[in-house]
Amino acid sequence: MPRVSAEHLERRRQQILDAARLCFARKGFFETSMQDVFAESGLSAGAVYRYFKSKDELITALAAQTTVRLRTVMSEAIHRDQLPTPADLITTIAEEVVRHSGPDGPVRLAPQAWALALVRPEAGAVVRETVSAMRALWVTYAERMRALGWLPEDADTDAVAKAIIGLLPGFILQHLLLGDTTPEMLARGVRTLLPYGETESTTSEVG
Repeated sequence: MPRVSAEHLERRRQQILDAARLCFARKGFFETSMQDVFAESGLSAGAVYRYFKSKDELITALAAQTTVRLRTVMSEAIHRDQLPTPADLITTIAEEVVRHSGPDGPVRLAPQAWALALVRPEAGAVVRETVSAMRALWVTYAERMRALGWLPEDADTDAVAKAIIGLLPGFILQHLLLGDTTPEMLARGVRTLLPYGETESTTSEVG
């Protein structure tokens, strides 16, 4: 019997995740059954369970995927020679959030994964890991801000990261629930509160 390629296995895994994402986005985590996922994916129960043993594993995997995309966008931005201002960086990330928050978008699953993490230990471990990884990027950004003189020399970059990361969950909830908050609005608010780099220093480079 020929061996199944890693590429084939990854395609099948992604097929299941895509089906689960559609189900969770339409019906919510608790109203979706594994039978719904089987039907949406067109695969048997055995085929699905080979990759994912439960709905918990599905939604945490989806949440992790979404976070990886956001982390990639942010990492590319904060490692440029010309450091983006807080308002510009927040706009870049918020625009990525909006692109993936439509009716079937994966960002819609984020609040569901957060809620699940509070009551399911295994899901909580994955969600905490993804949040910690995102926060580490904010620490790196704060360190570069300090190096440019945008923050005081004795600034606690860990505290800065913990404060500023809270802007994104707030934006996600307002965008999904109220529908009246845009990346541009968020940027205006951040530019008012955190005007660092909005002058000549935006052209500076970290030496």
